[in-house]
Amino acid sequence: MAEFNPRILPLATVEELQAEMERIGAEAEGIEIMAPKGLFHAVKLEGVGADAARVLKEHMLALGGEAVLSQTAYGGQEVTTDVLLLGTLSHYRALTAKLRVGSASALADALEEALANYEGRGLQPLAIGPTTFEWGKRTYIMGIINVTPDSFSGDGLAGDVEAAVAQAKRFVEEGADILDVGGESTRPGAEPIPAEEELRRVLPVIEGIAREMDAVISIDTYKAEVARRALDAGAHMINDVWGLRLDPDLGPLVAERGVPVVIMHNRSTPKAAAWVARLGGRYEGIEYQDLMADVVRELRQGIERALAAGIAREKIIVDPGIGFGKTTEQNLILLNRLSELRVLGCPILVGPSRKSFIGYTLDLPLDQRLEGTAATVALAIARGADILRVHDVREMVRVARMTDAVVRG
Repeated sequence: MAEFNPRILPLATVEELQAEMERIGAEAEGIEIMAPKGLFHAVKLEGVGADAARVLKEHMLALGGEAVLSQTAYGGQEVTTDVLLLGTLSHYRALTAKLRVGSASALADALEEALANYEGRGLQPLAIGPTTFEWGKRTYIMGIINVTPDSFSGDGLAGDVEAAVAQAKRFVEEGADILDVGGESTRPGAEPIPAEEELRRVLPVIEGIAREMDAVISIDTYKAEVARRALDAGAHMINDVWGLRLDPDLGPLVAERGVPVVIMHNRSTPKAAAWVARLGGRYEGIEYQDLMADVVRELRQGIERALAAGIAREKIIVDPGIGFGKTTEQNLILLNRLSELRVLGCPILVGPSRKSFIGYTLDLPLDQRLEGTAATVALAIARGADILRVHDVREMVRVARMTDAVVRG
């Protein structure tokens, strides 16, 4: 038997670290001092002035941490550089104090905000319709109500209001927290439809759901007129796959109505869409300079658009846009590194359900992607997702509850 029973502890939060210290029997004062020294974070900053970058490195070295910058910037031949900071929470607290004394308050603010957001300190409960969502307590499930004739998943209910309302009832009974009603397909290569046709599809369904049950209703649209009429009919939030980029009137409408909005990352282009009969549509040849950096940056731009329109920050939800302008490999990377979105300080919605990256990974058609979807849902929760948008509500509610029991305790 190995002497001392050594272990490497996968501690991810201050609370977990404090709990281990308490098990050992450390005194409370000591725990408070030591806990910030036990959590390591690699923080990357983009476009830092070379002089400021050298100051960052000097401070971090003096504090016992490290800063990585380009060789040319360090030697004075480059104006700006990306910087990778390596240190503990204790290092970062001391660093921001030094930066403020040295008149680099913008850098200090950026660091403090990123670390606070990553730890979830800025997330407040959000009332959406009849439900208050307490982020971090459990995972919420959004059930997909497709009222399109050309849904990629083959579950479209266009023209059948009774069936759509019945599906909504079943989803609520199975544990759905939100019902997302959509009238325009967003599958790769799908053609846009006029607002009049979208309204004809979604309004009777939203009215029927609102009349029949007390449920949170989301309208999946990027058109301001559709959103306005849907809210009048009983919807409580907007899910915009284009992140307030396509219709300039949508942001002001969301602000005026005071409802939450989902800002999704999307680089979809028709020319990049490819189709394989057995596996469905996917995107090919989508190039990113740095996948995660680009996604986070463009989501930040979406948040800025929302704030500029007057939308309250606490009512913004972000979605990395799995399947929207990403290749199969990029979707897998995005899912695995989902936790990087926590620096945005917004709840995270993820929609992996039945999507082609599952089909192409497992070489399976649409009707055989339940297990693949379950794996992505569990992993998304482990990486920090707050809401999962799914087709198979009963099964994914069970996956979420089991994963929550493991991840959230």
